[in-house]
Amino acid sequence: MTLEANAASFTLIQLANRMECFVTEYLSIAGNTIAYDVTGQGPLVVLAHGIGDSRHSYRFLAPALAAQGYRVANVDIRGCGDSSLGWDGYSRTDIAGDLVAVVRLLGGPAVIVGQSISGGAATIAAATAPDLIAGIIELAPFTRAQPFDLGGLVRVKRFRAGYTQMAQVIMRGRVENWKKYLDVALPVKPTDWDDELARIEAKLNEPGRMKALQSMCKSSPADAGAQLPNVKCPVLIVEGSADPDWADPRAEGEKIIADLPPGLGELAVIDGAGHYPHVQLPDQVVALTLPFLDRTLTRA
Repeated sequence: MTLEANAASFTLIQLANRMECFVTEYLSIAGNTIAYDVTGQGPLVVLAHGIGDSRHSYRFLAPALAAQGYRVANVDIRGCGDSSLGWDGYSRTDIAGDLVAVVRLLGGPAVIVGQSISGGAATIAAATAPDLIAGIIELAPFTRAQPFDLGGLVRVKRFRAGYTQMAQVIMRGRVENWKKYLDVALPVKPTDWDDELARIEAKLNEPGRMKALQSMCKSSPADAGAQLPNVKCPVLIVEGSADPDWADPRAEGEKIIADLPPGLGELAVIDGAGHYPHVQLPDQVVALTLPFLDRTLTRA
């Protein structure tokens, strides 16, 4: 089902400024650490970002959800942000295990909001820990194995541009190619983008961070796709119509919905959004998220 984003907008830039005051906490897993912060009171929502990014990706969404009565745990996935390097693997299954561990620590049930690779991880978390995961929201998710789309590369300029830069990142590991990919992936930048891009660049220039990004790029979404039939909770898929990672983002979202058990999935497509709808158009993502949380999480 396609949803309309018509709820009232938030002063998200002002709310995002509060994120700088959050205290970073750490969860130890097999000798490594997952960094996260928690804000707000109420039912638990866990935010997980995409590759090459950090929990600062949710600088608009996290405080907006907390202001609406949710306890928001914003996570740096393994190898990213303030989380440690040196993990044995960077697959969606690995990331899902970390997210479930965070929910266990903080006390579920929870809704996981996962973007890109973390959308696939959210699928696996929901399928493998149904007692802890009450629902999942997947933003521009890589949740299915992707066949090579030669026709899409020929027809769709933004898809070709994104694919070219991502291929360079995988092969050469250059931050400059990642920045060029982000330029396509965010067709309209938020007002703080210069500072945020500098933050991303500085983090990826730390030893080992780009290798973790490359490992995630090379990991197959097949593990997440195989778990779609096993999901038992409600699922909201949010795609951006201008996402360069697919020639037809709506069709990708529809395929994910089709692989879920009947009646569990909903699809929202945000017109003009790229691969980071929560950064580019956070008010629309919040407007879609709040009704889903209200349906899936029970307030005390």
